[in-house]
Amino acid sequence: MTIAYWIVAGIAAAAFLFAGGSKLLQSEDKLRESGVLPERRTLGAERGIGAVEVTGALGLILPPVTGIAPVLAPVAAVGLAVTMVLAIVNHRRHGEPVVGPLPFLALALAAAVLGFLVWA
Repeated sequence: MTIAYWIVAGIAAAAFLFAGGSKLLQSEDKLRESGVLPERRTLGAERGIGAVEVTGALGLILPPVTGIAPVLAPVAAVGLAVTMVLAIVNHRRHGEPVVGPLPFLALALAAAVLGFLVWA
């Protein structure tokens, strides 16, 4: 793997690990207060989204590091990119603001990781 892959994958993994981990670990009140959990979504659904983000973050790093099933890294990158596209579309459809450039940046990171894996 190239140094560029590890830099981009590390940043993406850290971002998704932080976002997903906060959804898994914070209380419902804290998530609703911060605006992460809208009234229309259940806590269980938000925890599921957090689990997907954490799993994807681990999938970007662990398979290439261990050499066990390295094909899972591009699968994780695709999964994270799809997750971000669905998040952006979902928020727009419900008239909710997309919080700054963060979702688009996360999508770009996931796509860049995939690009490194496919064309490297």
